Amino acid sequence: MAILAGTASWAEKSLIDSGLFYPPDVKTPEARLRYYASVFPLVELDSSYYAIPSQANARRWVERTPPGFTMNVKAFRFLTGHQTETKVLPAGVRDLVANQERILYRTAGQAVQDAVWDAFLMSLEPLRAAGRLGLVHFQFPPAVVPAPRAIAHVERCVSMLRPAVVSVEFRHRSWWAGADRIEETLAWLRRLGAVHTVVDGPQGADNSVPVVGETTHPEIALVRLHGRNVTSYNAPAPTAAERFDYDYPDHELQGLVAESLGLAYKARNVHLIFNNCSRDQGQRNAITAMRMATELAGKGPDLSSEAASNGMLGRIGGADLAAAMTYLPPAGASAPEFVDVDMLYEMHGRVRVTFRQHKSPHHGKSVHVFWTPCFARPL
Repeated sequence: MAILAGTASWAEKSLIDSGLFYPPDVKTPEARLRYYASVFPLVELDSSYYAIPSQANARRWVERTPPGFTMNVKAFRFLTGHQTETKVLPAGVRDLVANQERILYRTAGQAVQDAVWDAFLMSLEPLRAAGRLGLVHFQFPPAVVPAPRAIAHVERCVSMLRPAVVSVEFRHRSWWAGADRIEETLAWLRRLGAVHTVVDGPQGADNSVPVVGETTHPEIALVRLHGRNVTSYNAPAPTAAERFDYDYPDHELQGLVAESLGLAYKARNVHLIFNNCSRDQGQRNAITAMRMATELAGKGPDLSSEAASNGMLGRIGGADLAAAMTYLPPAGASAPEFVDVDMLYEMHGRVRVTFRQHKSPHHGKSVHVFWTPCFARPL
């Protein structure tokens, strides 16, 4: 079992402009993805919602990420039923809708639907072939409610993507209105072999959905965290960063990680995707969540494995770790639970190693408290 944390996008504008996550010398798209993948084992590709990526770009993402790295891909908006400007369609598809500015899936002809499906499936192939493809995430608009046409469309989406695994996120509360509807929706997703998306987000509106902490797939559970900013959620906002502007405090993250551990006993892997994408909030919260998961039950990524996408800790020698530990305060009640030590290593450059206090019985009579490394990231 493992809990993998990451964010929805590694190249969001406010993140780059903030200068709070990427080091000053990480300035190119290639360098940013390589750096992101050295810190996190998981990312959600958000740009694919706005336009279908080219296979050339997908191959670049494979080249810039290590084995074991997982990329969830957000489905193109036309396929989820959102209104779509024809200018973002692939060139061959634009020829089929030459006189239209916007189209909807349900009113587009079969030829247009098939052409978009073909282009989207082809865009995933380099990720699938390289073992990088995780979930294909379908975030449906609030207009998609429990009705025969909507149910048939969701079923087609799942069928079109097989053998890839589809995750489904609804944005209308009617899918989860009452115990009977919840059970019906979950049972249906289980029959489809689709992943139910556990949503943490603002409450109180028709497009707010409750937290339904259940799994529908034996291999993967998905938790997407949109923040809890009720004020901005449905207010006019020029960017997603402003709409999802929220910084989870530690006590909320502790509860979310604890709930995710419960999911980890029902599915082999739990993906935590932070969509609170203003500045570096998602990245900071995801790092904290990984630390908490490791502390609570050791369900985080296998940091001791050099093959793991975040295996930097396993590549730092014992002597170097011992040198870093000389900078730690004495372990005990007066020391914090986690302490970061920044070190310069010949092979890896500047690295931040996180140590946590560990307690174990000592000769059956007392408790031995000591520091142990639990996480490492490049600086």
